[in-house]
Amino acid sequence: MNAPFHQNDAQQAKLSLTVLIAAPRGFCAGVDRAIEIVERALERYGAPVYVRHEIVHNRYVVDGLRAKGAIFVEELDEVPDDAPVVFSAHGVPKTVPAEAERREMIYVDATCPLVSKVHRQAERQIEKGQHIIFIGHEGHPEVIGTMGQVPAGRMTLVETVEDVADLPFGPQDDLSFLTQTTLSVDDTAQIVDALKQRFPHIVAPKAEDICYATSNRQAAVKEIAPAADLVLVIGAPNSSNSVRLVEVSERCGTDARLIQRASDIDPAWLDGVGTLGLTAGASAPERLVREVVDQLAQWRSIEERKIRTAEEKMVFKLPRQLVD
Repeated sequence: MNAPFHQNDAQQAKLSLTVLIAAPRGFCAGVDRAIEIVERALERYGAPVYVRHEIVHNRYVVDGLRAKGAIFVEELDEVPDDAPVVFSAHGVPKTVPAEAERREMIYVDATCPLVSKVHRQAERQIEKGQHIIFIGHEGHPEVIGTMGQVPAGRMTLVETVEDVADLPFGPQDDLSFLTQTTLSVDDTAQIVDALKQRFPHIVAPKAEDICYATSNRQAAVKEIAPAADLVLVIGAPNSSNSVRLVEVSERCGTDARLIQRASDIDPAWLDGVGTLGLTAGASAPERLVREVVDQLAQWRSIEERKIRTAEEKMVFKLPRQLVD
């Protein structure tokens, strides 16, 4: 007579899965600060508080703030004059705060300080009479915000090495370059090399524009991807830094999937997978990482291993008007 089949037998029957969890992953200091700004604005001014553009590119975060009373809009003309408004972490063109001041609105700027640093560099380069070559992705809010810091026609966007070859400048033109903060470290290095070869006198920024969090998360993926059969990246399709993590894994020769949360995972992806890499873009909260691990544990017997490649202790100050 066969022994009765218990649930722990089913657990033992699950295939094992080693999950390599990248560290650092998830929220960076700029995202932490931006979310806290919206939450504090809601406490200080009461709901509703308007937010121009998604505060960060993560649907879970945006929906959570919406439930607390935040209203997300694309343009300032959608905000009533007497309502407080927060500008997103990606930064805005100079015309936006100027219009808010003209309308005597209450506004709080949640632009990441590392993006603001790029804005200040752009202003200084223009003051020196340089034309700026900006490396970034057309249409991304950060690119729109940075290009909006300088007079029209004083900054030219390039996205690829091929774009550099098409630039209408000569080697003696007074040029400088800046970059979006959330780019691929490797791609950007290639574009910068192409710029320096074509324009030997081009002026570089004093320090790397790609932010520490973007660089650290890409480095962590480079560590886990070669040891994994599949990498899952938690992040939004419109999150530049998250999409770059997928690309980094694929360049390491490991298939990668971008998911917004655990419900996006197709269990068929795990066929033949014994080791899975897991990371999260800078806009994705840690609770989504745990949600994914819990979902994987429904299908497999999980062994978690954290792979740490850097320590992050960066903290950014809140705007003065929200500090008691």
